Formats: sequence, C-alpha cells, structure tokens
Amino acid sequence: MTAFYLPAGDGVFRSTRHTVGPWAATDQHGGPPAALLVRALERVLPVDGWLARISVDLLSAIPVADLTVAASVVRPGRSVQLAVATLAAGGRDVARATGWWHRLGDTAAVASTAGPPPLPDQADPVDDRWPGGYLRAMEWRRVKGDFAEPGPAVIWSRMRIPLVEGEQPSSIQRLMASADSGNGVGSALSLEDWIYVNTELTVHLLRPPEGELFCLDSAAAIGPTGGGYAITTLSDTAGEVGRGAQALLVRAR
Repeated sequence: MTAFYLPAGDGVFRSTRHTVGPWAATDQHGGPPAALLVRALERVLPVDGWLARISVDLLSAIPVADLTVAASVVRPGRSVQLAVATLAAGGRDVARATGWWHRLGDTAAVASTAGPPPLPDQADPVDDRWPGGYLRAMEWRRVKGDFAEPGPAVIWSRMRIPLVEGEQPSSIQRLMASADSGNGVGSALSLEDWIYVNTELTVHLLRPPEGELFCLDSAAAIGPTGGGYAITTLSDTAGEVGRGAQALLVRAR
C-alpha cells in the first residue's frame, strides 16, 4: 500500500497500516485524520483564500478502518467563511474539524515573520523506539533534541506517501499530517512510562503554507492533575507559517 487512505467511493476512505499511531496497533495517529479532515474542508471552500485556523477535535480513538468523510460551509461570506468536517467510523463520529477561511489580501509591507530553522540535508534513520506505521510513513530530519527523549525539540518532517491514493496532497494537508506530532516531538515525558495523548489540535496560520517540508519547534508542559499541553511553532522552507497547540491527557502506563 502506498498511501494513508484508499478511496472506496461515496465519501468513504479505507485506512491503511501507515496510519497506525504509537498508543495501540488498532488506532490511528492523529496526523492522517487531521489531514483528511482538512482535505474535506478545502473541497467546500473557495480557492482564493486559505484556512487561517483549523481546530480538530478527536472525539474518540480513531480505528484503522473505513472512514466516512463529510463537510459543509456553516457560515458563508465574502471575506471569511466557517466550514465543518466530520469523520465517522462504524456509524458514529470519531473526529471533527472546524476551519476559518480568510480571503487573500496584501500585507507584505507589514509582515513580521521569522525565517525557518536550519534544514538538515538528509533524513534521520527510522527510530524503532517510537512504534506505529505513521512514523515510517513520514520523513524526519532532526535539528535539535531527540524524538523519543523528553524535552523540547526541533524536527523537520515530510510525508513519504500520499494522503489519498492517486492524489497529490496540498501543502496544508501535508502540514496538518505533521502538526499533530507536536506532543511527540516536544514530549516532556518518557514514552515507555507515560501516555500523553492529545484530545485536540488547533492550528493558526499566518499565510498559506508552501511545499512538502515542515518544521516543528515543539515543547510540552505537564500539569499536576493529569493534563498538559504542547505548543509548536510551525515553519516551511520560506519561514514561520503558524502555531499549533494540543491539549494532552496524561496517564502513567
């Protein structure tokens, strides 16, 4: 299989082994479903703008199974629109995304974004300490920190395979497939001893993302009552493109 999802007709997509996350062999990593939801949002929104904010709610563990995708615009407008997309498995919703679309404008004269972090020439070898098919379906290029060790880290990533078989993913689909890895990139806890799964992902974008490679500059904080958050600065090869945030459910294994 050469994609995260195989189209099965009528808005149904068959999940492949490449979607498997680190917590259970039956469950998906949040990155591919987030990208699939954004794909649905893009299809109902105009092309002369971009998704300035995407919020993904993971309503349950997402099984490695057939997913039904639907989307609609709930707030139309000339300058801004709001769209909603859902993923369902076995007749129940397992994830939902809302996206605020903004029409393109010209603010280049007052833009103040930072340049990108350094980009290593070669990809890192696959790290077997982090299980799941998703890890191997992504390319990782470490700048600072270690993917599987606690602490802040800076890592570039790229999808090795398409999101949907037979399609070329958009740059924002590629970005969302990476952005959900912020809590893993900047993990504050040991994977062997702790579970720190995110229940949502919210991304704010300064501009439309570009290209295939995206950098995650991530750090996590853990609270005293079983929760935490991960904050990620997102960059493409042109510079900073936005910020991501995830609420974490933290439990000892």
